[in-house]
Amino acid sequence: MRSTRATAAVERLNARSTDVRYSMVRTAEELFYLTQNAGFAAPIRLSEALELDAFVRFVNAYGPQKPKRVSKLDVAFEKQLQKKE
Repeated sequence: MRSTRATAAVERLNARSTDVRYSMVRTAEELFYLTQNAGFAAPIRLSEALELDAFVRFVNAYGPQKPKRVSKLDVAFEKQLQKKE
C-alpha cells in the first residue's frame, strides 16, 4: 500500500500548525496512526491505527484549519442574494 497520500496529509497538517510538529507511523499491518513530536520525550500517540482513507480524513480534520479564501466577486454575490430575501 502506498503512503504518499498519508504523508501529504501530515505535511499539510504541519504547514497549518506553527508550534507543534506531527508525524505518522505505519504499522506492519499497513495501518497508520498520527503522533505529536514531544522533543526528546517519547512521541504522543493521537489516534488509533487507521486504514489509509480513514487516516487521511482524520488528519485533514485535525488541528487548525485554513480559512476559506473569499474573492470580491463572492462577497458581491452574497450581498445580492441577501437583498433578494
